[in-house]
Amino acid sequence: MTAVPARLVWAIDTMEVAPDDRLLEIGCGAGLAVSLICERLIGGTITAIDQSAAMIARASRRNQACVAAGKAQFQVTAIEDAAFGDARFSKVFAINVGLFEREPAGALRVIGAHLLPGGALYLFHQPPLAEKTRPIAERVARNLQANGFAVSSVIYQEFQPAPAVCVVAHPTT
Repeated sequence: MTAVPARLVWAIDTMEVAPDDRLLEIGCGAGLAVSLICERLIGGTITAIDQSAAMIARASRRNQACVAAGKAQFQVTAIEDAAFGDARFSKVFAINVGLFEREPAGALRVIGAHLLPGGALYLFHQPPLAEKTRPIAERVARNLQANGFAVSSVIYQEFQPAPAVCVVAHPTT
């Protein structure tokens, strides 16, 4: 059994996952967040993507029951290349995905096109060093604002070895 990092529980609590939410996780890794979210879903779904086929294979195995129940689906893709068809999401999130600090324009276009009205983007980061948390949050917020998103809140949470941050944003159009 994999230990659940406290920052992951905090992230899911911060998003206030509702039973009927339609979520998208960017960079799902081994799928631990999917497992925790599926416990809260009744009628809702989660789509989880990662660029690594090995990680998607691990996540799919970990969450076989969620996939069988129709609560979870997995795709090997980068967010910029994702083909979601007419799918719309109430919440989109990423945990420790550096893309949003660097060049997020393509990713944010895809996210904006697939967020439901009133939907939110949650970007969580916990760097290894405490002095990096605030600069990461500031870069992410600037990038979001420069690409058509309004930052509605920046939430910090104390953890070891460094605090975590969540930047919450909504499309401006």
